[in-house]
Amino acid sequence: MSAPSPPAEAVLRRLEWTVLRRLDGLMHGDYRTLFRGYGLDLAELREYQYNDDVRHIDWNVTARMREPYVRTFNEERELTAWFLLDLSPSLDFGSAGTEKRAVSAEFVALLARLFTRHGNRVGALLYGDDLDAVIPPRSGRRHVLHLLHRVLAREPRQTSRPTDLDAFLRAAGEMMKRRSLVFVVSDFVSAPGWAAALGRLSRRHEVVAVRLYDPLENELPDLGLVVMQDAESGEQLLVDTHDAGFRARFAAAAERRAQEVRGALAQAGVDALELSTDDDLADAVFRFADLRKRRSQLAAGGGMPEHRRENREVPVA
Repeated sequence: MSAPSPPAEAVLRRLEWTVLRRLDGLMHGDYRTLFRGYGLDLAELREYQYNDDVRHIDWNVTARMREPYVRTFNEERELTAWFLLDLSPSLDFGSAGTEKRAVSAEFVALLARLFTRHGNRVGALLYGDDLDAVIPPRSGRRHVLHLLHRVLAREPRQTSRPTDLDAFLRAAGEMMKRRSLVFVVSDFVSAPGWAAALGRLSRRHEVVAVRLYDPLENELPDLGLVVMQDAESGEQLLVDTHDAGFRARFAAAAERRAQEVRGALAQAGVDALELSTDDDLADAVFRFADLRKRRSQLAAGGGMPEHRRENREVPVA
């Protein structure tokens, strides 16, 4: 049985006094890779320049003028972030006293606090057997506290229907109308076929998939005879972990599943952040900042027309 959840205020205060203060002293300029609004208002059309984002090329004007033209926008300062939280029973697993759901809650609370301290808004969609709760985006510490409380106060389910991330992502796409930064936080233990829905979501929003896992899911120790239970169906199975061959087959199957998830995330075209129950949260945020920085650099120099590449001046050594 899971231990009682700590009060949301205590969790948030601990994060603010430990991880958040540490980030404040270390991140400095990396904040700009985390906080960037999305321009929605067209400012002008102008000729393409080196380092322009090729996604902003206006192909109709380009065809008429026979030169590449891009749309430029007035950037909005405010960013809206959505957290799509898988809270199905498989998230209630964890070794060494730390469950995946607790890691999810703390990661979300930390990022939500980082965002709202800079005037941005955060919201959340919660999944149990389906999309069963919507927390509209707002700003401020009190709102982060409310979001964290809603996650921590949910009673763990002993059994449920198999997780259907495809249905969750499709419902989320219909719910989120405005372009946003979207975090899909899940262990991705789900019925197959969700990559297409995630890909459609990423075409409208900037999506980061946060894959939660526990080291014990990847490699079993030698514990002799143990009863293993499917977290979602409740089915139990007696296994002999003293059998080295069984442990090797278990590790190989776990690696295949992890590679399948990574392949599906790559197919969907989203950034992916892997977060273990024994990870350092500050390190996880740094990895996220690095993802954002690399995405910004890629967008800035993501490509240009071939004739521009050929005519580009090359410095002489």
